[in-house]
Amino acid sequence: MPDSGLEQHPLLPWLALQHTSGIGPVRAIRLRTTLGEQWYHSGQLSSCGLSEEQQEQLQTVHVSILESLLEWQQRAPNRHILSWDDAAYPEQLKAIPGAPLLLFVEGEVPALARPQIAVVGSRHPSYVGRENAKTLLPPLVEAGAVITSGLAIGIDGLSHRAALDSGGLTLAVLGSGLDLCYPKRHRALADEMIDKGGALLSEFYPWVGPLAHHFPRRNRIISGLSLGVLIIEAAERSGSLITARYAMEQGREVFAIPGARQNPQASGCNRLIQQGAKLVSEASDILEELVAFSVAAINIRPPDTEELLPYPALLDNVGLETTAVDLIASRCQQPVQEVLTRLVELELAGWVEAVPGGYVRAKRG
Repeated sequence: MPDSGLEQHPLLPWLALQHTSGIGPVRAIRLRTTLGEQWYHSGQLSSCGLSEEQQEQLQTVHVSILESLLEWQQRAPNRHILSWDDAAYPEQLKAIPGAPLLLFVEGEVPALARPQIAVVGSRHPSYVGRENAKTLLPPLVEAGAVITSGLAIGIDGLSHRAALDSGGLTLAVLGSGLDLCYPKRHRALADEMIDKGGALLSEFYPWVGPLAHHFPRRNRIISGLSLGVLIIEAAERSGSLITARYAMEQGREVFAIPGARQNPQASGCNRLIQQGAKLVSEASDILEELVAFSVAAINIRPPDTEELLPYPALLDNVGLETTAVDLIASRCQQPVQEVLTRLVELELAGWVEAVPGGYVRAKRG
């Protein structure tokens, strides 16, 4: 093979992993972690339990694919290819099992690192569902949250639109490559998202079209990027429930808006609430649960109050149900007496309330 100058490109090892049979994202990351940054050239592949065929596939140089990817990146401004070990790869996503080895991004990469709330729901929302998307999301945007969804028709598109109309940022995770925006009717919406500081992203090569099995994979990225997932409307058998399941597995918060039992579009949300998702009737129900947002500079109160979240690690371990002081101390790994002193301070500041048996989180207007 003639020397193209790309044989040492840092993306080649990740392309090799993508094209090696029997190695998924979890095992690929384990290989990289075990052997270090230079694993591809370490000569230790035979000691990692790989078959001869897999070792041979890992040594295959995918220069033609790399050339196509680099050509795609250079064809338009603000296109990026992020490998799992790239400093710009979002840490929130990197923490989940099976995070994509490569992310293709069009738009502002820094937006991926901002605190995000995922919003998903029915492709055929009711009038109530549409109104909930329009009215619940502006306060989240005002608080500083980026709205992340999947660009689908219905609740996804309405969520992106609500974020833009509120002057916020919004991200879309596609179930296709970025050159084949799906659905096509949302191409103008996608362009507006990019123009206003957001981004589109996908784990699929830019030229790959939308396939049915892409969308469940896409959903794990939507939940993985976010601190919590809000389900606005979902039937019993709904792709939105797949996103909710991923969120639970990834340790993310799950929020759901209840509805009348006669409404088939509410049955999935009602079931999620039965299973432990937080019932949402207004935006504050989400913001008060996500204490991490306050740590990440999302403001539940106006910034001129100059009120910083006190003792965030401690407060994060006080639930909406009674939590005993010794349990809070155990979770925080702090002395009981010190925790008790700080809880009194939090109570005086209105963050918690003392109740028989311990403390609960206070609802703050």
